[in-house]
Amino acid sequence: MSDHYARVVAEFDLSEVEARLNGSLAQGFNAYDECIERHITAGRADDVALVHQSPDKVVSQLSYADLAQRSAQVANYLQQQGVKAGDRVAAMLPRTPELLSIIFGAWRLGAVFQPLFTAFGYEAVDFRLQQAQTQVVFVDQSQREKFAAVTANTKRVLMGTAEQAAHWGDDHFTTEMAAQPVTFASVLLPAEAPFLQMFTSGTVGKSKGVAVPLKALLAFYTYMHFAVGLRPNDRFWNMADPGWAYGLYYGVTGPFLIGARTYINEAGFSAEDTLDFLKQHQITNLASAPTAYRMMKSSGVLDGQAEHLAIRVASSAGEPLNTEVVNWVTDHLGCRVMDHYGQTETGMTCCCHHQLDHDCPVGSMGLPLPGYRLVILDAENRELGPGETGQLAVDIEHSPAFFFQGYTWQEKVPFYEGYYLTGDMVEQHQDGTFWFAGRDDDIISTAGYRVGPTDVENTVLEHAAVAESAAVGKPDPERGFVIKAYVVLREGYEKSDALVKEIQTLVRERLSTHAFPREVEFVDALPKTPSGKIQRFVLRRQAAEESNA
Repeated sequence: MSDHYARVVAEFDLSEVEARLNGSLAQGFNAYDECIERHITAGRADDVALVHQSPDKVVSQLSYADLAQRSAQVANYLQQQGVKAGDRVAAMLPRTPELLSIIFGAWRLGAVFQPLFTAFGYEAVDFRLQQAQTQVVFVDQSQREKFAAVTANTKRVLMGTAEQAAHWGDDHFTTEMAAQPVTFASVLLPAEAPFLQMFTSGTVGKSKGVAVPLKALLAFYTYMHFAVGLRPNDRFWNMADPGWAYGLYYGVTGPFLIGARTYINEAGFSAEDTLDFLKQHQITNLASAPTAYRMMKSSGVLDGQAEHLAIRVASSAGEPLNTEVVNWVTDHLGCRVMDHYGQTETGMTCCCHHQLDHDCPVGSMGLPLPGYRLVILDAENRELGPGETGQLAVDIEHSPAFFFQGYTWQEKVPFYEGYYLTGDMVEQHQDGTFWFAGRDDDIISTAGYRVGPTDVENTVLEHAAVAESAAVGKPDPERGFVIKAYVVLREGYEKSDALVKEIQTLVRERLSTHAFPREVEFVDALPKTPSGKIQRFVLRRQAAEESNA
């Protein structure tokens, strides 16, 4: 590692980050104040904070003052509904300015924002609303049908026409907001109080809750500054959906903390649309998942476009990038793309930092983010040296930026004698860089989304024809992995293409569009241990052999 990186890490003081914010670890924070009000106080009320492009390419701009007024209306409405500090407020919406107004409005009141990814099926939505005892959920007409089967007693606010809201018996967003004042006094909360309620996939049982405390703002700021290299004069586009951690932590919270102009594109991904967006808005700082970079490359649409683009730096998170993609970004987007590693629980912790000088071989996770000490543990949780593979862990005592408090409902204990155990297997090289080796459980990383196989398997099992099911990730050149389901049929049922489609549709509707099995293989039996546990590693190996064939 270079002297520059080593010096910054050695001299890193979290209090210097704290000094840039309005609040403090001792007195508390308000997330809205840090993202919006702080910039207004600094004389930037009329600066463009957010640029939104609709699916039909209509562009709108909002200033910090605009977001302040809109979020105040949301906060007043929520307070009117009896929502108070600590209560959960959810939204199941596309990437729109209204979504950000709701996020900032909830924070202003001291409520905890809970994202709901728009591809979730009704069971996934119901579980999350029930578990979090969510008070209010904002939803648009395209998603509203899913809530017909949701049993959670959650107040619903509809984005749509007044007639549509009346049909469902929901409050109408536009009407309700128009009746609210455009000022609201922010609620200051302790640094340990939550401001985000996330859920993360697991291999056993349901998704686990992750309540993100306000002190995480310091870690988010640190990541945006050192790893993403975000500057206040950047035009920043994080392509990740704010229904997930990376898009919400670092596509909304992080850039607004820095005060850079943030861009959101409501349209679904296509290489052509991506090129148009990058050119039209002259994006200078780009963040996305490896899948998007691979799809850009394979399309050929962006080849030779570097001279028409303004990208200074690019970041990638979710899984390692290979050399071909990294070289393609350099040649055709005109910048270096850096790999970053993190989890919903911890945020980003290991990165190739744009803002720091250090060697960063292609394929490596990089080096620990300032504020973190990362170690590798063996099976007995003893620290290992370079050249050995073990479980990545955070040394909590020597990681002042670490904020994870444990799963919200104590679903699992992820700590051991001062370490947070990530569940990811890595190796450290002699130069200090970390290299991802795989999972010690069965999480599937597909197109940047982490999917627990148990959820997929349980949903597949709901089909009347299915006796047993196992889900694994199958290597895929574009998505990293696709989900493959191995299915044992009940007696009296025959395999068919129609049955495959039925199973896929069931998972899409009940669970999520990103979690459905793109491949379904009917088998006579699943490999199992003597105690009856499915040996997914056998199926993973089989799927990998198919990909390599």
